[in-house]
Amino acid sequence: MDILKRKAAALGAAVLMAVSTAGCTGSSAGEDVSESPAETSVTEETKPNPALGEMRDIPSTELVKEMRIGWNLGNTFDAQISDPTGNESTADWETAWGQPLTTRRMIDSAAAQGFNVFRLPVTWDGKFGEGPDYKIDEEWLARVKEVADWALEDDMFVILNMHHEEWMYPDAEHAEENKEIIVSLWSQIADYFADYNERLIFEAFNEPRLRGTPMEWNGGNAESRQIINDWGSAFVETIRSKGGNNEKRHLMVPGYAASSSEAVLKDIKLPDDDKVIVSVHAYLPYAFALAEPENAKDTWSAENSADTHDIDYLMLALKDLFIDKGRAVIIGEFGMRNRFNTADRAACARYYVTRASEMGIPCVWWDNNAFVSGEAFGLLDRTTYEWRYPEIMTALMEASGR
Repeated sequence: MDILKRKAAALGAAVLMAVSTAGCTGSSAGEDVSESPAETSVTEETKPNPALGEMRDIPSTELVKEMRIGWNLGNTFDAQISDPTGNESTADWETAWGQPLTTRRMIDSAAAQGFNVFRLPVTWDGKFGEGPDYKIDEEWLARVKEVADWALEDDMFVILNMHHEEWMYPDAEHAEENKEIIVSLWSQIADYFADYNERLIFEAFNEPRLRGTPMEWNGGNAESRQIINDWGSAFVETIRSKGGNNEKRHLMVPGYAASSSEAVLKDIKLPDDDKVIVSVHAYLPYAFALAEPENAKDTWSAENSADTHDIDYLMLALKDLFIDKGRAVIIGEFGMRNRFNTADRAACARYYVTRASEMGIPCVWWDNNAFVSGEAFGLLDRTTYEWRYPEIMTALMEASGR
């Protein structure tokens, strides 16, 4: 999720109309918090890593059948420092947006709750050097690996991506230089994780878009959508050219801004590769799930067709455009921000994941550890290790068949 314009709120803590995007913020007091499930016992002991086993040669349509429900570690490795000095540690970057350092206990707790997909949003901007090598900082790579390994050791699938990249701009002026950086960074990442099997998935980008223009969240234009297709092809070709298990690695590529708008989805061009997955972000229905308070709706009912329409329409569009054509889809970001309406959020989450599961589409909740102010999508309190909304957790797990 791209949320740089909303970071001030974070640090203090339509229907398919080019609506799909967001980032998330907020923090914690005076809300409708239900009693938490009993704390799950976790361990800091080293566990076997099943991702270091043999790579299975299966299409992505088969792989996603094993992926039920996922959880994003948001606003953490994707954080940015606005004016870096060059002396920051990996911990400085990881906590730049006010999050605590990630612990194994957080990941163990997510796995114990039933999440079997872990999306690790990572910003590489600020952690790589000048061209032509664009060398990634080794300590940053090692820290990313450490956290990814915790999830893999918990038998989760891990989606590793390229997130808040301020250098990325899909227009003719920047396209070739950006592609050069994309190829260089993914070459290094692919080499670093070459021995990992199908449990580690690479996601090309987060929400590439024409930042700061009227088209930013409105589907872009034909040129920007084609440039993103070209970058996606270069990403796939780069990974396939690397050694180890990368020839068979499962890869995710988004369209413009990872948008769920029909115009964007129709313009996605996929390579002829059965291990490429379409990445979509969809906070729906927008007024309930993501809109700012002045445009928001805080009630939702599965009995109201106006409330379910956007979700139903998206799932049918994804089925028609991709699923029925043998292409896998993952909704890498979704959620409903807290408006002190837990019961309605849980009902919407249940309906959303049920409809996606019927189409064979795994969904990954955007959790930014925010609970009251700003875009409050938090489920796990990363300080107390409390899952704040048992009703929502139950809905997610039951709807996904966990």
